[in-house]
Amino acid sequence: MMNIAKWLKALVLGGWLIGVLATAGCKQASPPGGAPGGKGQQGPPPEVGFIVVKQEPVTLTTELTGRISPQMVAEVRPQVGGIIKKRLFEEGGHVKAGEVLYQIDPATYQAAVASAKATLARAEANAFALRKKAERYRQLVAIDAVSKQDYDDIAAALSQAEADIAGGKAALEMAKINLDYTRVTAPISGVIGRSSVTPGALVTTNQATPLATIQQLEPVFVDITQSSAEMLRLKKSLASGELKGDKQGRAQVQLMLEDGSAYPHQGALKFSEVSVEQTTGSVTLRAQFPNPEQLLLPGMFVRGIIQEGVREQGMLVPQRGVGRNSIGMPTALVIGANEMVELRMIKTERAIGDAWLVIDGLQAGDRVIVEGLQRVRPGMPVKATPFAAKGAEAGGQPTAPKS
Repeated sequence: MMNIAKWLKALVLGGWLIGVLATAGCKQASPPGGAPGGKGQQGPPPEVGFIVVKQEPVTLTTELTGRISPQMVAEVRPQVGGIIKKRLFEEGGHVKAGEVLYQIDPATYQAAVASAKATLARAEANAFALRKKAERYRQLVAIDAVSKQDYDDIAAALSQAEADIAGGKAALEMAKINLDYTRVTAPISGVIGRSSVTPGALVTTNQATPLATIQQLEPVFVDITQSSAEMLRLKKSLASGELKGDKQGRAQVQLMLEDGSAYPHQGALKFSEVSVEQTTGSVTLRAQFPNPEQLLLPGMFVRGIIQEGVREQGMLVPQRGVGRNSIGMPTALVIGANEMVELRMIKTERAIGDAWLVIDGLQAGDRVIVEGLQRVRPGMPVKATPFAAKGAEAGGQPTAPKS
């Protein structure tokens, strides 16, 4: 009996020692500290990439749609009627102001000029005879050799003859003008389109259908539309000094063509309409662009990028570093004190390239997480690495994930 009691006592003591050793081993294996909320955390803190927010001048732009319009347009119409004898230009070519485009049969107008010359010569001959007679009558009426009534009649006849001369000169001038109009000339310099008539066609004075159309394409205008609300916002920002325009006070404009390529020349905003279109609530802006290569054609659809001004204290945050909460408000994760993640509610104004322009919620010097966002949450400690350095090691900045 004594041996059994000693054996049981030894068994209990051995179990107690095993429990103590197991408890000590568990305590030694547990990591120091713990995750937020009192739960233990296994392994090192997650690694994230960040960018440092800084204030810098930011050029603000607005992209608007528009269409090309020529600087000048002239529809060529005949000012006298007749048969077209010749067409003296090449369709689609360049013409200069005053260059002859069509020749109308001048025969009848040449005859009208000859008739007007004859009428003027007859009036001048009649006036010459009356002038001599009136001069003799003036001497005779002084000595009562002729009656005063006869002198008055001759003087009136001379005045009528001189009026006939003036009328004849005007008729001759009109006949010459009509003869000149048989040579239809270009009113402006530019590119001429297709001809609506051929030699042998009959045209009439000031007909509704133009013979051809000339458009001046160097330079050209781009008419773009902008909402009146955006225009008011831009004017207020410039007036308050929040935005700064160029030295001439005119906004610069760049163009994107229909194929997505950038137009190589820069334009300038000339003016905006003084009234708002009631149906759309927009105003029309007109910019002028050089067009030496004739790439811009009337009616072409383009996108105008207007440089509104410069925000001197702008803050840009990559779009990949900005999220949304449950109600759609923009947020950002910032590395705060002790390398702990903080959630910031921010306010953005617009997208500029692949970044957001932030106007509230962040300060210069804040470290915004832009890589590793899926592995962290507010309150967690992190191992922070500058995002630019990580991108350089990888051979360039990683591409932002698609939303």
